[in-house]
Amino acid sequence: MIGCGNVTEKKSGAPAINKIQHASLVAVMARNKEKAEDYAQRHKVPRWYTDVDELIADDEVNAVYIATPPDVHLEYAAKAIKAGKAVYIEKPMARNFAECEEINRLGHEAGVPVFVAYYRRTLPYFIQLKALIDSGVIGDIRLVNILLHWQPYDEEVGENPKPRWRVFPEISGGGHFHDLASHQFDFLEYALGKIKYARGIARNQEGLYPADDIVVANFEFENGILGNGSWCYTINKAQRIDQSQLTGSKGKITFSFFESSLIKVETAEGVQQYDVPYPPHVQQPLLETIVKELRGEGKCPSTGETGARANRIMDEIVKR
Repeated sequence: MIGCGNVTEKKSGAPAINKIQHASLVAVMARNKEKAEDYAQRHKVPRWYTDVDELIADDEVNAVYIATPPDVHLEYAAKAIKAGKAVYIEKPMARNFAECEEINRLGHEAGVPVFVAYYRRTLPYFIQLKALIDSGVIGDIRLVNILLHWQPYDEEVGENPKPRWRVFPEISGGGHFHDLASHQFDFLEYALGKIKYARGIARNQEGLYPADDIVVANFEFENGILGNGSWCYTINKAQRIDQSQLTGSKGKITFSFFESSLIKVETAEGVQQYDVPYPPHVQQPLLETIVKELRGEGKCPSTGETGARANRIMDEIVKR
């Protein structure tokens, strides 16, 4: 595993990997010696490194999890692929679609599989949501609407603000939109089909950091479903909302991408709610499918090809 950030403390990393049959985290790398050593000791990882080449060259490493900011995803993926080792890349897959394409090109040429951490494809909540869509309970889907409005993060405001890397485009590829909407577009394509058209407006209204802080978009799926969304990260906390709706010919489904375990279905027959909590380690179900594919026992639903599409859609919306 390259990187020892917060995502690896519970969502993924050793806590998730070491619970999977036929898998174990054998080495971890961070540029900071103390951070790498601390993570290895706390999570009982046998070896730690401060050099990415040394980790990739480790004979016991046969797959590499790139758990870093996106600015080095292409570089590290290229190194692992060259060494013939499968890669699992944190989302978004890279800073832009062009970098994603290059990773996929390298993987295809070397015959090395590429996976991306769009774990909602295997979470029970979203499996239930997709099952409801596929069942036709709300009929033919006509419209997708996304609302994601959040207040600024604490570190972005105040007398001495210190925004994190996610809002510096040279590192992340964008801002909070790129970090969060990537999950949304990936799942929507998984559940509803490919998006063929996407356009939008991205602006920085508040000036808290270099990246855009508000995005509005319209998009169209190949099957004719239309969608729209707004993402704003500078509202009052009292107006915070994470709500998405699928409107069909027979009803609608209301759900949350990040903050609620409830799915609400409304039809002429009435209202039905499903409460599907997230598991303790949200990336574990997806990681299990990767292990099975590498062992020739199944397929992972989140690949480099599918992961790149989220970047392509976001690039089109912000006109990059």
